[in-house]
Amino acid sequence: MPTVPILMPQLGESIAEATIIRLGISVGDSVRTDQEIIEVETNKAVMGVTTLCDGVVSEIRALEGVSYSVGTLLGLLDVTEDEIARTGVDTLESLEAKRTAGSHSSNPAQAEANLHFALDDDAYEEAPAVVPSVKGLPVPTGTMGAHYISPRMRARMDDLGIREADISAIAGTGAGGRVTVEDLERFLNYLEAWPNTHASPMRLAVADAMRRSWTRPLATVGLPVNLDRVLNHRRDHSPKPGLTLYLLRAFALALTENPTTAGYLIGDKVVHPRSFDIGVAVQVEDGVVVPVVRKVDQKSLRDLISEYDDLVDRARRRRLTEDDCRGGIATVTNFGTFGLTTGTPIPLPNETLILGIGAGIKKPVWSKEAEVFLPATVADLLLTFDHRVVDGGGAGVLLNRVSALLQTPKAL
Repeated sequence: MPTVPILMPQLGESIAEATIIRLGISVGDSVRTDQEIIEVETNKAVMGVTTLCDGVVSEIRALEGVSYSVGTLLGLLDVTEDEIARTGVDTLESLEAKRTAGSHSSNPAQAEANLHFALDDDAYEEAPAVVPSVKGLPVPTGTMGAHYISPRMRARMDDLGIREADISAIAGTGAGGRVTVEDLERFLNYLEAWPNTHASPMRLAVADAMRRSWTRPLATVGLPVNLDRVLNHRRDHSPKPGLTLYLLRAFALALTENPTTAGYLIGDKVVHPRSFDIGVAVQVEDGVVVPVVRKVDQKSLRDLISEYDDLVDRARRRRLTEDDCRGGIATVTNFGTFGLTTGTPIPLPNETLILGIGAGIKKPVWSKEAEVFLPATVADLLLTFDHRVVDGGGAGVLLNRVSALLQTPKAL
């Protein structure tokens, strides 16, 4: 009976691997075409691996909790000849034949295509788990740190999947405080006795994004904003727009007045936004995802409610697609939902700006009309920006404009 491979599919153009979080099949199970049999987690979402045809599970090679690269063999199906003819799927034998033919092809381009279409040389082997670097545990400090990294040290770090930030707390014993391979090995041996857990794909993705973001000169400015008018406007509407949605809309309108503040510096050019698509930071288990709301400047607050609620709901359930998170020019984050009053949000590597708001607190605010202090709900509004593109003055103008727009919620 022909055998059809169950492969780790390409789950997005920028996704190279995924972690098995649930095996929904056992050996001997009958499965149908397009049946979801394995649940996997990428750095952005939870997705399902489905079958290409009807068959019976004859072998399972995947393990829960282990990460596998795209194209890795996860299991095998026994399939009838009639089913092969009906669906046209490739059997294990036909893929092997294509790979062999590709490796002996006189046409290099065709050989590469065949290899990519089939499986790489390691595809039939169980892929090793993705191991995080030094796991962020407390480390001893010293008077000297990492400076120049030798080629030998760099090669060892590459072998271990370790970045420069991971070794910043190691006291180097080499010339000029240089961290040597021996220093690194001693440090890793020291950590072996500490409790540890594997970092999830989400945690590793967030760590990588923040590491890349911090290579730029980032600065944060802030000012207090009176939220009473927004809260009163929200109270009178059903369904009630979330505070983040007011912030999203005000941010977009302010950016349309000066789009260069959301530009992105590439070489000697500032690339301006072609659409005011703004991301919303959503906290999920062990990380943050940022779905993007499209053309925020062209939609009213009421028009945005259902789209926004759907994106946030799917983000929390880890059901976003890659397109849902692509192409944002800036991000809005409401860290006040955690009771935090202030903070320094960090923009994504592909964005120049992130606007955050803290928790509202009742404070006495001077009323010019009544000439008396009156209680008001005030929150800190904070803008972090890439100082290469925006200066403090420009950031202040933008932030003040957002604050002013929040005082006229009916216009949003």
